[in-house]
Amino acid sequence: MSHQPYIQVLSSVNAALANETQKPLLEQALKQVGFIPNMYANMVNVPAVLSTYLHGYGLFRKESGLAPAEQEVAFLAISMANGCDYCAAAHSMIADKVSNVPAAVLQAIRSRQPIADSRLSALHALATELVNTQGRPSPETVQAFLRAGFQEQHILWLILAVAVKTLSNFSNHAFGTVLDDRFAAHALNR
Repeated sequence: MSHQPYIQVLSSVNAALANETQKPLLEQALKQVGFIPNMYANMVNVPAVLSTYLHGYGLFRKESGLAPAEQEVAFLAISMANGCDYCAAAHSMIADKVSNVPAAVLQAIRSRQPIADSRLSALHALATELVNTQGRPSPETVQAFLRAGFQEQHILWLILAVAVKTLSNFSNHAFGTVLDDRFAAHALNR
């Protein structure tokens, strides 16, 4: 469901015209992903937002101990629970092209259907429930997550994932971020 943003979209920031605080962040983003996504161009208008996002996102990717497919399932679950079409499309593309999320799992997440893989299902359930309950998952969901082979510290890593996705998801909601062409083939069909 599409809606109008409450505030006007900030103008994109061109890396060549960026100020001394914005420029290193945009250069970091360019190095990490090879281009400057529209989401980053909005977030960098308050450099602390993009800096916090990039830092937390990078730590989650490097240190969570979750496999790339598991990381993507978490990011997709959070983005879908927050209703962020931009991040759902971006992470669907990454899931499909980079992180090796099984096609059936990706399709199940995108269509909000049960996930056959029990480990990924438990991960998806906890990530979704963390968002939907404002960080108060049921003991049953937590126990299912642990029984699926995850550790308690993974719950904290999921909380970090929720925090960084909240920054991006809410920024995209507020500014109606336009989906980059690179992600368009993975846009949700609503």
